[in-house]
Amino acid sequence: MSKRAADDESIAAPLKGGDRPEAMDVDKDHDMGEFEDDFEDEFESEDEIIEAGVDGRPDAEKEAEEGAMDVDGGPETFMVGRQQLEAGQTLTPDTTTYKMLHSLSTPWPCLSFDIIRDGLGENRNVYPATMYTVAGTQADSAHANDNSLLVIKFSGLSKMQGEHGDDEDDDEDSDDEDTDPILEHKSIPLNTTTNRIRSHQSPSQDPSRPPTTLTATMTESSQVLVHDITPHLASFDTPGMIVTPQQNKPVCTIRAHKTEGYGVDWSPLHPAGKLLTGDNDGLIYVTTRTDGGGFVTDTRPFRGHTGSVEEIQWSPSEANVFASASSDGTVRVWDVRSKSRAPALTMQISKYDVNVMSWCRQTSHLLATGADDGEWAVWDLRQWSSNPSAKPAPLANFNFHHEQITSIEWHPTDDSIVAVAAGDNTVTLWDLAVELDDEESRDTAGVSDVPPQLLFVHYQNMVKELHWHPQIPGALVATGEQFSVFRTISV
Repeated sequence: MSKRAADDESIAAPLKGGDRPEAMDVDKDHDMGEFEDDFEDEFESEDEIIEAGVDGRPDAEKEAEEGAMDVDGGPETFMVGRQQLEAGQTLTPDTTTYKMLHSLSTPWPCLSFDIIRDGLGENRNVYPATMYTVAGTQADSAHANDNSLLVIKFSGLSKMQGEHGDDEDDDEDSDDEDTDPILEHKSIPLNTTTNRIRSHQSPSQDPSRPPTTLTATMTESSQVLVHDITPHLASFDTPGMIVTPQQNKPVCTIRAHKTEGYGVDWSPLHPAGKLLTGDNDGLIYVTTRTDGGGFVTDTRPFRGHTGSVEEIQWSPSEANVFASASSDGTVRVWDVRSKSRAPALTMQISKYDVNVMSWCRQTSHLLATGADDGEWAVWDLRQWSSNPSAKPAPLANFNFHHEQITSIEWHPTDDSIVAVAAGDNTVTLWDLAVELDDEESRDTAGVSDVPPQLLFVHYQNMVKELHWHPQIPGALVATGEQFSVFRTISV
């Protein structure tokens, strides 16, 4: 599928077939990943203000040059994904627009990951920051046996130094020292590529014990592997603790799928664990964790899609409802209690593959979708009906990106903020509360075809997936060629 394909074969290739990315220079005998942090300490500005006439040239000549610079936004406005770099040129971020910015590498690219909630506190602004994630690797085909599930701890994530890095809202206990970021990981062998990975936490009946953290990994082999990574997480902060080979084995292997897939989601409303998985045959299966800790997969699939299932998400407010997005251009809404296993609602929303989808946690009738043509949209599910002739319009839609949308996610606490990743190597942040004005939308900040709702553009090579951190306000993690952890001044 084109949205998974890499334009640069030396970095990453499609998940299905083709060459795999080359290994990064990391010592695999150690659990410590290498890191890169090029954005630290001092940044000098070479901006210079020259007024007409004072540089020795006639005013008329100066004005003519300035007029030429105004065409297409001027040479100082470089639009990632719209313009090409010249030979020898590289992009450098404007560090004054970030509160935090770090890049970290793993042994192989991790093109899918999930953030794990921790016990370090809610709404925290303490720096250096710490966070935990789980990810699956995509090694090249010659090193398929090197693929693994990585349980990762990021620490030493310092804030930017300077005017915007020092935020008066940050916790006063923050350490102002500019530290180097650290990536530690525990590796679980998989021997197959991870297409999509999602985590789930079941609360412990004993308040003194941590929750049980489960992961579900959709693999290229068509199997879905469920692991209990609770001991792996504990080992980061328990000196001398060793994870045994037995603890690396999956607690459940789902073999219902005959082809690989990308759709996977744990229900947020079933604490014990209820899992949906969808494949390239368009079939969706539900697996339930029993009271005894085992897993049971219902062998009767949900049928309806005529293309591959690209995304599945449970409703954030209704325990029996979920939605799925497909390469057939539709989004379908289902009820797991349906005996017919048919969708309750079907809406054709695009002529292209609908790659990704995000159900708003704050306002549960809002659904965001992203398609293969680069368009993303927001829908009001209250306007959808079972009438096939009904064609509701989206509440908002944007075609700013000219490449496929690879990830989309609502802000966890603000139903007007959306983060979008695309194949043009960008992560964009959007504020839907900004009112659309036709005149503004044609020319925002002197640049044509930029909607006023666009808040921020972050460059990341081969970006594939992004997630907001639920406990660190405004913090985003994105993965592609590397992990990028950042927080902007705009959110």
